[in-house]
Amino acid sequence: MDGLSRRRMLLVSGALGAFGTLGAASPARARSLWTWAPSGSVAGEGAGLDPEWVWDEEADRLVAAVIDRGDVPKANAGLREWTRNDQPLPGGLPADLRDFMERARRLPSWADRAKLETAARFNETRGLYLNLLNGVGGGMLSTAIPREARAVYYSKGGADMEDRVAKTSLLGFAVGDLNAYRPDGDVVVQAVKTRLVHAAVRHLLPQSPGWSRTSGGQTIPISQADMMVTWHSLPTYTMRKLLAWKVPLTPAESAAYLHLWQVTAHLLGVRDEYIPATWDDAEEQSRQVLDPVLGPTREGVELTDILLRQLAEQTSPGGIDRPLVNALARYLVGDQVADWDGIPREPFWERAIATAWPKLVAFREKLIPLPLVPPLAWTIDEAVRQYILFYLTKGRGTHIEIPDTNRPG
Repeated sequence: MDGLSRRRMLLVSGALGAFGTLGAASPARARSLWTWAPSGSVAGEGAGLDPEWVWDEEADRLVAAVIDRGDVPKANAGLREWTRNDQPLPGGLPADLRDFMERARRLPSWADRAKLETAARFNETRGLYLNLLNGVGGGMLSTAIPREARAVYYSKGGADMEDRVAKTSLLGFAVGDLNAYRPDGDVVVQAVKTRLVHAAVRHLLPQSPGWSRTSGGQTIPISQADMMVTWHSLPTYTMRKLLAWKVPLTPAESAAYLHLWQVTAHLLGVRDEYIPATWDDAEEQSRQVLDPVLGPTREGVELTDILLRQLAEQTSPGGIDRPLVNALARYLVGDQVADWDGIPREPFWERAIATAWPKLVAFREKLIPLPLVPPLAWTIDEAVRQYILFYLTKGRGTHIEIPDTNRPG
């Protein structure tokens, strides 16, 4: 494995050993039976079907047809021309794809423009925390979600993680942009394109021997349950951390941030009956779908190492700040997830971050004066800023495109 050290293999071997033989198990621990009620969703009702057995039927049929008839180059050429929420869809798209996208780009009837504007202002004032948590924190959680780690690893994007990070960043900073849902924003564009990519992966990945061997019996990836697992690793996790860090939030800001991600989930193809209506509903669902499935995989450890190496090289040429990056990742996701991800312990930096970060947050929120912030905190602060610069610029010059193959080899 390129770039995967013997030390990290020992780390993951220990983690895997704690759960028995997980080479073919996915998820690492059995997900509990689905009991979450659709009355807690934005729809307020629903069939109550277990999302483990629900996918995205219309998108899946369409994209499979686009791939099978060889229309992916034509589709991607058209997708590259679509860059703004208010832009008419390019005429060069295949007709059936264009018709689907016209429907898929519409905001749900329950979308609230005022809340989306409040969320945009919230993203602007709290961008440092949100980008850090959705970027590093969400990234480290994603590699500890066995199904997600393996889906990424064995799909086309897993062979070039720098490009994969770039494409993921496009959606990430579209959601966090001040213009996100305004006419000149692009979150609708990036969400619909991502929905098409997910449909392509659902068609292609079952053809991958590597994925099939490790899927734990799942025959079609990225179910509605998997989508909500990923969703909770972003806004639900982020809200937990903001509250733990004592970042002052108004009820309007909290509700708006949730609404931003509710609308985004809808555009990504999640059924309304699975999208939580409140933060309490989100926490209840997260405890059922996310918390039980976290665990270690070889693929997750390898992807984590690549992601952290990219970050360390960005913040310091040659990666000399890798110990700081390791410690920051550990601080964000906790020791259990960090151990599953094979992230080495860094005692000095772990102590430094645990001491300095809460004071940095308090200083930014005008809760304590500058003299109480340790001098070392500004080294950590600069590393965070460099990461965010890396995260926000990584996607420039790339495009979210429909894949037509899995990971080579």
